[in-house]
Amino acid sequence: MSINSEFPDYELDERIVLTSPAELRAMADPLRSTLLDLLLERAATVSELAAAVGRPKSTVAHHVNVLVDAGLLKVVRTRRVRAIDERFYGRTARAFYVGKVPLEQVTPPPWTNYLADAAAESESAYRADTMWANHRHARITRERANEFWQRIDEVIREFSQLPRQGDTVYGLVVGLYPTDHPTLPEADRAP
Repeated sequence: MSINSEFPDYELDERIVLTSPAELRAMADPLRSTLLDLLLERAATVSELAAAVGRPKSTVAHHVNVLVDAGLLKVVRTRRVRAIDERFYGRTARAFYVGKVPLEQVTPPPWTNYLADAAAESESAYRADTMWANHRHARITRERANEFWQRIDEVIREFSQLPRQGDTVYGLVVGLYPTDHPTLPEADRAP
């Protein structure tokens, strides 16, 4: 269930599970990922998207078509402008989840390392001391990690659906991954 049904301004599924390499490749391109993010706010035309990302309309139209072909975007409404139908595009789902995809069909993974991307994006905020960040380790089972990630996923969806206001766009990155971080041996229970 969406926490903020006002955003975006069109109907869409709550979540879709992606299971094909084509879907993953379509979503993984950095520009296409940005377009998907922008359309969480509201439906937009190719012209509006091109203006937002500072790229030519022809380039953005190509990437929109790739997303439409992959089933990640759809035309959600049209408007007649000087004898031409202008199309407004929207996402097909609020959230896209990666399902079971044969790994041999997506090697190497078509997506980038989100933590590395966020590290580069956050550098100026780090230097300006305007970044909140934390890094912790815990020795837990895979099942417990999965339960914890489900809770984090709820926070991510809440963050994505906050009403748009203010002048600053904030980024949120979360990662949960196995490490070789050292651990203490079991405590000696003898008195």
